[in-house]
Amino acid sequence: MSAPSVRIVGLGDSTTAGTPGFRSPLEVPPDGAGNSESQYAFWMMRAHPEWTVLNRGVNGERSDEIRARFARDVLEAHPDYAIILAGVNDIYQGLAPEAVERNLGPMYAESIEAGIVSVAASVLPYNVATERDNLAMRELNHWIESLARILAVPFCDTRAAVADLRDPNRLRGSPDGVHPDVDGYRRMGEALVLAVEAHLAGRKR
Repeated sequence: MSAPSVRIVGLGDSTTAGTPGFRSPLEVPPDGAGNSESQYAFWMMRAHPEWTVLNRGVNGERSDEIRARFARDVLEAHPDYAIILAGVNDIYQGLAPEAVERNLGPMYAESIEAGIVSVAASVLPYNVATERDNLAMRELNHWIESLARILAVPFCDTRAAVADLRDPNRLRGSPDGVHPDVDGYRRMGEALVLAVEAHLAGRKR
């Protein structure tokens, strides 16, 4: 029996787009540009060729900017799953976690109302983060994980996937100190695959 096809939208900022190695199809239409391995979508489809993972990341966007295109990039695409990864640019710009929560919550809710499974992903570390930034990201990620549990949607700790094992506030590997390297995007993809696989397995029970 062939594996079922799954349609997934990856919605987010640079860490979805694949910065700095890859520019997403939204940034360079129609297919993106750069090293295609520098995006988690590539690794998800490498693991599951029967899946379609649409990269809808835009470098530098805050959660409010991502939410503004949610209807176009997620609802109109009619995916089975929507990976939502947003908030790190809000924190970098000095906004409080609550500002991100006000945008993430409605995106999760609108996905559920549309019959789309949200995959709630934790925001990634970056090496130049201040102590305030790291505290804010921990608070935000705790909220994301807690809300995912309440809503009964998959949670993926993408932060842990790319973090330095000796210092979780830093990336394990990075070409610029801000974004993951190709190996980091691979690890993100593998973690997200496990989250989707677990949800699909639960549906079959």
